[in-house]
Amino acid sequence: MKVTINDIAKAANVSKSTVSKVINNSPTISDTTKRKVRQVMSEHNYIPSSIATQLAKQSSLSIGLIIDMSRREHFLNQFFYSIIGGIESVVANFNYDLTIVNIHSQRDNFLDRFVLSKKVEGIILDNTLLDTTMANQLLEHSFPFTVIGKMDGNSDVHWVDIDNELGGEMITKHLIEAGYQRIAFIGGFNEDTIFSQRFTGYRDMLQQYDIPFVDNYVKNGSGTTEFGYESAKELLSEEVKPDAFICASNYIAHGVLEAVKEANFAIPEQIGVATFDNYPLAPYMNPPLTCLDNDTFFLGEAAGNLLMNQIKKHTDQNYQHFIEPKLIVRESTRKV
Repeated sequence: MKVTINDIAKAANVSKSTVSKVINNSPTISDTTKRKVRQVMSEHNYIPSSIATQLAKQSSLSIGLIIDMSRREHFLNQFFYSIIGGIESVVANFNYDLTIVNIHSQRDNFLDRFVLSKKVEGIILDNTLLDTTMANQLLEHSFPFTVIGKMDGNSDVHWVDIDNELGGEMITKHLIEAGYQRIAFIGGFNEDTIFSQRFTGYRDMLQQYDIPFVDNYVKNGSGTTEFGYESAKELLSEEVKPDAFICASNYIAHGVLEAVKEANFAIPEQIGVATFDNYPLAPYMNPPLTCLDNDTFFLGEAAGNLLMNQIKKHTDQNYQHFIEPKLIVRESTRKV
C-alpha cells in the first residue's frame, strides 16, 4: 500500500500541514520537528508526490562533489585538487557543471536539499562521508552516486579507489629484491584507512619473504619533515638499525634523508629510502626517491565516468574497481 502524507503525519504525531511545511523546508518549523518528520519519512520510504513529479521532469545538468569544510586537512592536500580536475574533465564533456557541496552544516537535510529537490543529478563523495543510512537512502531513491574509496559490505554501491594494499606490497617487494632486509615504515595513523591498507601490504610482503616483522620499526605520526627526521634519527640509534625506510609522504622522506646523511650512511648502498606518492618532491630529492605514483587525476576521471554511466543508464560496467599504482625506481634504492 502506498504511503501517504497522512500516514507520515500520524506516525510522527504532527499535523498534515506540518509535514507539508517540513517537505518545503519552511523556516517556521523547528529543526527538532524537521528531523523527527524526516526520520519518519525515511523509515517509510516516503517521497512526496510533488517531489516525485519534479524528479521525473527536472534536469539540473549539475554534478555535486560532496565535501566537509570542517576537515581542513583535505584542502591542504594537493591530491584533492587533482581529483577535482579529473572529475571536471569528464563531466564537462557531457555539458554538466561540477558543484561543490558542503555537507558539514546541512547533513540533517542533505537528502531534501540536494537529492529529492534534484539540485544535482548525481553526487561523488569520499567514503568517509558516506554512512550506511545515507547509502541506503540514495539506493532506495535510485539516485546516482559514486564513492571515492573502497566500500565494504554493499555490492550495489559504485566505488573506485587506488589499490593501496597492492602499493604497500609493491614498494616492500622492491626493497626486499634490492637486498634490504630490515625495513622500517614511517608515518600515518592506525585509524587512517590508507595507512592501514598500505601497512597491510607491507606486513604481508615481509611475511611472504620470511622476513621477521619488527614492531619497533613502525613509527606512526604526522606527514611532516620533522617527524620523518626524528623517527629516522631514533631508529638509527638502535643497536640493530633498519637498512631501508618506507615513508608515508614526500615530506617524511625529506626528513629521513636528512637523518641518514647526518649519521653518515650511504644511500642507497647502506640504507635505502622509498616513499609513497611521486608528487611533489620525489624526483627532486638528493638522491631522487623511489616511489609509488598514484594517479589521482585518473582517480577523479574514473569516479566521473562511473557516475555519468549511471546517469546515462549504461549498465554494462564494472562499477567497483581498484586503480593499480605504478612503481618508479630511482637512485635512492638502486644499488650499484
